Amino acid sequence: MMPAVIDKLVIIGVGLIGGSFALALREASLVRHIVGIGRSRGNMQRALAMGAIDEIGVSLPAALRDAKLVFLAMPVGQTEAVLAQISPYLGPDTIVTDAGSTKQNIVAAARRQLPPHLQNFVPGHPIAGAELSGVDSADAGLFHGRNVVLTPLTETSTAAANVVAELWEACGSRVFRMSAAEHDDILATISHLPHMLAFALMNHAALDRTHGTDGSLSPPPSAQAHVRPRGPLQFAGTGFRDMVRIAGSSPEMWRDICLANREAVIRQIDAYQAELAGLRQLLASGNGKELESAFSRARDARKRWLENQP
Repeated sequence: MMPAVIDKLVIIGVGLIGGSFALALREASLVRHIVGIGRSRGNMQRALAMGAIDEIGVSLPAALRDAKLVFLAMPVGQTEAVLAQISPYLGPDTIVTDAGSTKQNIVAAARRQLPPHLQNFVPGHPIAGAELSGVDSADAGLFHGRNVVLTPLTETSTAAANVVAELWEACGSRVFRMSAAEHDDILATISHLPHMLAFALMNHAALDRTHGTDGSLSPPPSAQAHVRPRGPLQFAGTGFRDMVRIAGSSPEMWRDICLANREAVIRQIDAYQAELAGLRQLLASGNGKELESAFSRARDARKRWLENQP
């Protein structure tokens, strides 16, 4: 059974995720009119030109009038302010959902800013994306085969949660429901920590720690007698490129995500440092047998994970 067509969809934050959601629903013929709201006039004009939206919202009252669904796809740090701004203009049946990579902070913000509308608030997170941002990177197929997690509140109506789930399924996604706390613990491990590591590794490789330069080929004259003739990045290959791909992600977005989920991320950093310290000890002691065993466990775990992918 196909979900009902959305007469009016309002997207706040028409970037990679918001634009892809719009294009996917349009491709599925599940939306009649899309209003986009965003900070960058240029980005919104491009969204209009490529058909991701039908109208650029110029005021919240007009944009939200008769809206069936509001989709929040801006950085998570902006969510509470946006919820406060839209709350007075939401209709009694307007469903609000989001795409934030953290959920406990979003739930808390909704409880503060949307008390009259909690029955129609459906927190969500599509676990999809790329290191690119902006509507120019939007893709109707971005969510095909990807997981989407919904974390409904106790107040969220079953009907509202089902509408959002059905729309994501129409985008080609697999929908899971869990608590906000469980979501944040899981994402700290498989998303937030990897981004922190990628940013850290890129900074580490780009910095000549001996002389504090950026690894360029032309160090200050006073340092030329001591500095390496070439920076390490000149020799980086596909393995390094794969490791740091997500370091190309939006710094603003990932600042907000990591701060919002900082307790869980810190726990994962501590656990990872313990794992790394164990490998360091094996190296220091020259224990090749145990080092190979650790590498083998990781390789086998990766193989099992890939074999279980749908």
